[in-house]
Amino acid sequence: METRDMLWSGWGDPAKATPLPEPVTGLLRDLLGVRPADARPAGLHEITLADPRLSEADLAALRDAVGDAAGGERVRTDAEARVRHTRGKSTPDLLRIRAGETSDAPDAVVLPGSHEEVLAVLAVCTERRIAVVPFGGGTSVVGGLAPRGVAAFVALDLRRLDALVEVDEVSRTAVLQPGLRAPRAEALLNGRGYTLGHFPQSFEWASIGGFAAARSSGQASAGYGRFDEMVVGLTVATPRGTLDLGRAPRSAAGPDLRQLVLGSEGAFGVITSVRVRIHPVPEESAYEGWRFPSFEAGAAALRRVAQDGPPPAVLRLSDETETMIGLADPAAVGAGLSAASGCLAVVGFEGARGRIAERREKVRAVLADAGGEPLGAGPGEKWERGRFNAPYLRDALLDVGAFAETLETAAFWADVPGLYAAVRAALTDTLGAAGTPPLVMCHISHVYATGASLYFTVVSAQGEDPVAHWAKAKHAANDAILAAGGTISHHHGVGTDHRDWYAREIGPLGVDVLRAVKNGLDPAGILNPGVLITPASPEE
Repeated sequence: METRDMLWSGWGDPAKATPLPEPVTGLLRDLLGVRPADARPAGLHEITLADPRLSEADLAALRDAVGDAAGGERVRTDAEARVRHTRGKSTPDLLRIRAGETSDAPDAVVLPGSHEEVLAVLAVCTERRIAVVPFGGGTSVVGGLAPRGVAAFVALDLRRLDALVEVDEVSRTAVLQPGLRAPRAEALLNGRGYTLGHFPQSFEWASIGGFAAARSSGQASAGYGRFDEMVVGLTVATPRGTLDLGRAPRSAAGPDLRQLVLGSEGAFGVITSVRVRIHPVPEESAYEGWRFPSFEAGAAALRRVAQDGPPPAVLRLSDETETMIGLADPAAVGAGLSAASGCLAVVGFEGARGRIAERREKVRAVLADAGGEPLGAGPGEKWERGRFNAPYLRDALLDVGAFAETLETAAFWADVPGLYAAVRAALTDTLGAAGTPPLVMCHISHVYATGASLYFTVVSAQGEDPVAHWAKAKHAANDAILAAGGTISHHHGVGTDHRDWYAREIGPLGVDVLRAVKNGLDPAGILNPGVLITPASPEE
């Protein structure tokens, strides 16, 4: 496999992993009762797997579909390939794989190289009732790669579909294949003088198809928009055939079917190409920090900028706890601002040379009028340098016996204060009652004229059964999100972890609509079963 694989039992590149400094480990021990795990994590070659549940005839048909006559390169059943495609990268996913638990391992990994080969694989799997889970970068944190109630399934790894197909410089669009990893896509576009402007925390490992399938939102969304806003066209392979969507930027020709595919997480079809909006590579960029006396004051300032402009590229705000811990720079965790220092906002500007100065001064005026104190370039530049490092910090916390996980939501501005308080209380009360009082941090990282997202990070001791321990807290937080008027996910997606709350959010009629779409495109139900929506019961 030419594309790099992530660390099978953690995040990213093992060479970038950094152990926690001893003072931080001591702080976790003294404040949260964190203790080292009793047993070391299993090694890759210590993992045992059940035999594949596919017959030789099944494997032969899959090889025919992807032109793998010699066998072994495009249809893989070896243990390492299967382990590396087991589940995603949530903390429960990592705890389970580190413990050697592989019940969700695929029976084979299939690597198609074209839209036609994807269609052929779906035809084989429909005929033989083999479930199919599209696999891009493997970065799901919501159970999006673990189907439910299946006899056998294959991971459809799209890494061979990794081309920049076309750049339309007149329309400023590009056609990208789904298996193209984000850094490679950015490099190819940069070579033509363009950028996507899409840099989520998963950027170094996520794929273009995954961005579309999960409605990803990048850290510069204030300036460039979410990924789903960038998409103007899609080609989708389904068990019923091909969907070719997007003849114009916008259309009044009925409901926009692109919106059915965006966020569908592989349950309706497999994205095989994406046409996206692109931008000239910015000639200048500048990041700076601002201090606000409280999270409430900082959120009010961000709202003013989002509503009245001009929008910067990056606009984010850490609450008091996240600011104190210094989470924006994992290398400096524990050495952040003092507890009395309020909340840190990071503001970033990008654009043509000489044109960002006016925008910067206007934003500064709004922030200052809202009670902000400028901190200069240092905090913003520190965040920009370390913005992809937080998942490595999560792994380091797991290594010393701590539990660390994230969850996110969004709401209209009027509901943001209540949502923030409700989720914090749900997490604090549930984990505290279980004997593992948590550290709960939060930031706003995506803002709109009408509302904003909230992204929570939770650190606690693991407890005796950390997966079950977290499940109770996560369920309480999910209940609190819906009760406070938030959405169950702003950019992580639904998967299986959020599915039941998503059903409550859209209501029974909404679920029926999605099931009708599912039945129309995938009547055999082979695509990511149990992800996004539950299958209809026989009585229904």
